[in-house]
Amino acid sequence: MRVGVVVFPGSNCDRDVHHVLMDTGHEPAYVWHEHAIPDNIEALILPGGFSYGDRLRAGAIASHSPIMRHVRYMAREGMPILGICNGFQILAEGGLLPGVLLHNDTARFTCRWTRIRYGGAKTPFTIPLRNGDAIPIPVANGEGRYHADPDTIRHMEENSQVVFRYTENINGSAGDIAGVCNIDGNVLGLMPHPERAAEYDTNPYDHRPARSIFKSLGDM
Repeated sequence: MRVGVVVFPGSNCDRDVHHVLMDTGHEPAYVWHEHAIPDNIEALILPGGFSYGDRLRAGAIASHSPIMRHVRYMAREGMPILGICNGFQILAEGGLLPGVLLHNDTARFTCRWTRIRYGGAKTPFTIPLRNGDAIPIPVANGEGRYHADPDTIRHMEENSQVVFRYTENINGSAGDIAGVCNIDGNVLGLMPHPERAAEYDTNPYDHRPARSIFKSLGDM
């Protein structure tokens, strides 16, 4: 697929995502945050980083970038959209996903390997995964603690919007939540970094589950 990688001032995982997309058979293209999304783009990824230096709140300023008007339109049209780490924060701040990402309960930046478990939600990025699959994956964030009010979380669980949960809650996220999708399933936010776990040389455990998140687009 032709996948746009949205670049904001402060993105630092854009090249990692571009590399993994190339390696999994896609045609990635960088899209600067002040530009419109090209007509030939079939999916979007908002990569990790520190957009605008995480001023105000992580993702808050980037959520008002010119491209976000196009991202919202594409989301309504059903385009597959993945936000990783800072990308997840931008999607949440922009109202495309429920909940918010708060400072970790340790009040420290967390950078380590962990595991997340797939909960069975149907998205364009989880087609090869089976319910209950555990994925070894690294996290690297200071504001990764997922929060939503109990009614919102209950509504999300009823509608299969909780896509991934930590097997070990490393940041105080409500319900161990590591990734969520919108009610239509085409927009996914994921706090850990699958692009850092998708190759044999960078994953000391098993790179195949994280790699399948990118390969999944080819199964649509």
